[in-house]
Amino acid sequence: MNDEISPQALSLPPEAATSSTAPAAEPSPPPATTPANPPLGSGKSSFIPWLIVTLLALGLAGWQWMETRNRLDETQQEVARRLTENDAATSESRTLAKQAQEQLSALQGKLNELEGRLAESKSQQEVLGNLYQNLARSSEESILTEIEQGVTLASQQLQLAGNIQVAILALESADMRLADNGQPQFINLRKVLTHDLERLRALPQLDLPGMYLRLENVIDAIDTLPLALADRPRDESPITMPPEPPPLFSLEYWQALANDFWQELRGLVRIERIDRVEPPMLPPGQNFFLRENLKLRLLNARLALFARDQVTYRNELRQTQAWIERYFDGKGKSVQNSLQALEQLATTEISTELPNLNESLSAIKRFRAEKEQR
Repeated sequence: MNDEISPQALSLPPEAATSSTAPAAEPSPPPATTPANPPLGSGKSSFIPWLIVTLLALGLAGWQWMETRNRLDETQQEVARRLTENDAATSESRTLAKQAQEQLSALQGKLNELEGRLAESKSQQEVLGNLYQNLARSSEESILTEIEQGVTLASQQLQLAGNIQVAILALESADMRLADNGQPQFINLRKVLTHDLERLRALPQLDLPGMYLRLENVIDAIDTLPLALADRPRDESPITMPPEPPPLFSLEYWQALANDFWQELRGLVRIERIDRVEPPMLPPGQNFFLRENLKLRLLNARLALFARDQVTYRNELRQTQAWIERYFDGKGKSVQNSLQALEQLATTEISTELPNLNESLSAIKRFRAEKEQR
């Protein structure tokens, strides 16, 4: 910022300026007399401009020095402030670096812990994989066992009891078990089960439980069926309370005694109207054996129903129906209901050729053999 002032920039006396700029004139002749000392006024006037220039230069230098001093102070303060900020930033950076180091150490510890857990998880995953394979094998074996039991039950119901509905339910349960499992290796086995199930559904359905219950109702009603000729005549007179006995050996007493004797005497002879040509005459007390024989015939018909023996089943029902028509009162409501039930049961066809389930059982055996080979 120091500015140099050249002597050319300063103003010169007019004389000097004139002497310096004017062209050289011809030399004049020297004066006649030359004083020994110059005059005082001319030397003082030449000193003042130099003094002013010096003072201005000193003032300018002082102002420049003060300005430089102020700027240096400001620069020092700015440097000091920035050094302070740098120290604070450095301290904060050290703190952050220390915290980052601590976090890095903590993360490294967690990473080591996670690596250990990962290794443990891998070992557990291998163990679980082995367990899953074992469970899959055991589950497949369990499903196969359930299917085999269901098909065996259906086959037994068909061959022993002829119960088509129970066989259908057993095969449907086995097919639903395979459908819920959804494994592809059971597709062929399910096709065979579906084929056998369709064959059973195409058979005529017999309501064996309903027929069984109807036979049971007829058997239970045998003991209450009224006979065509009872051992004693039916007293159709209304039941009344007996009167109070009269005093002993009075007239009323003897009249009541005579009336009872006459009633007993009238009971020795019985006259009934019979609409049949040859009414069955049972010995006294034989109605018990008649009813028991009817029950035995109905039990034989029930066994024939389960065995699908059409001939025995129909013969037993027809014989029972004939006995009831012969020995029991056809006007009774219970007799009519029993005869109607027997007629409907006798006309039902029970001898249906039932298919076997050997195809499904063979498919299960083949699947088990292929599984053991794998």
